[in-house]
Amino acid sequence: MKIEDFKSGHFEKGYQFNYFVPEKINHDWSWDDPSISVLLERASGKLGELNSMARMVPDIDMFIRMHVTNEAVISSKIEGTKTNIEEALLPEEDIDPEKRDDRKEVNNYTNALDESIKRMEKFPLSTPLLKEAHKILMENVRGKNKLPGEYRTSQNWIGGASLADAVFIPPSHELVGELMGDLEKFIHNEHLQVPQLIRIALAHYQFETIHPFLDGNGRIGRLMITLFLVEKKILEKPLLYLSYFFEKNKNLYYDNLSNARTKNDLLRWIKYFLVGIEEVSEKSINTLKKIIELKEGIEKEIRTWQRRNNASFLIMEYLFQTPFLTIADVQKITGLSKKSAGGLVKLFEEKKYIFNATKSIRYKIYIFKPYLELFKNE
Repeated sequence: MKIEDFKSGHFEKGYQFNYFVPEKINHDWSWDDPSISVLLERASGKLGELNSMARMVPDIDMFIRMHVTNEAVISSKIEGTKTNIEEALLPEEDIDPEKRDDRKEVNNYTNALDESIKRMEKFPLSTPLLKEAHKILMENVRGKNKLPGEYRTSQNWIGGASLADAVFIPPSHELVGELMGDLEKFIHNEHLQVPQLIRIALAHYQFETIHPFLDGNGRIGRLMITLFLVEKKILEKPLLYLSYFFEKNKNLYYDNLSNARTKNDLLRWIKYFLVGIEEVSEKSINTLKKIIELKEGIEKEIRTWQRRNNASFLIMEYLFQTPFLTIADVQKITGLSKKSAGGLVKLFEEKKYIFNATKSIRYKIYIFKPYLELFKNE
């Protein structure tokens, strides 16, 4: 099917409402619009550059961890959760009680992605894997009673207070299994001559249209993009997350999805998606470059210090692996006494490399703020 000839689906009668039934997508796709090919080439090129750049970064696993945490913060923010990257990384006991539920939602997202990446070493991106991710996502948070780990068995809706004033009503729950089966086949159908970035653009649209879970669909749908890129070896590691791009202009994201359904304008959605891949890849590349520059700058500064150079380098290396530390951590890392460790922490604090992140006078946790700031999105 040509993307330009796309027919999104049709409405069927439910109980006092009409629900949308999308057309299945497990077939070949082509296009006439040359701009798609150009955007596809540019997005693919940036992903390749991101892979190459990642090999140059000190402790890429820590970069990934920070990226995942920031993705969890942004993805949850889209759903109304309010927390920041510092709160997501601090121990729960150091978070204000009224913010702990939000922190839990963010950490659940991080855990769902981590566990899914591990499971994909043995299992494909599939219904069982997505259900397991959803189960982790919903553990002991809002939505915990909405069938965690299972596709919905009742009707849901998007926008509005009820089915009566809903902006969009996804297909009946009775159709979810069949539609998700078609989506899963499309993801893995090696007989189709569909570029992988076009494939995941279509898959994300279809997933959001099916809305297979009672809650958490947005987060699972965004998580699925990263899992797909890793499974298809487009990315060597989970380095790219589109929540930043989607959240930056939420109305545009929802409008493009909606126009694909209501106006059959799938072309605009795919263009938007490919632009997002390119833009976020470029942003990640720049963050990686800034990490290298930050490390080199701190190393240069430490060499000018008159004392404790070796211990200071040890702390710096630790901070690039774990962007939080205590005086006890410094003692353990360096072998210094508590007094000397405290003096070194004070020096790092004076240089504005670390900041006290807790309210406690006796027990202080210091954050590596210049590093964390590189991952924030204004």
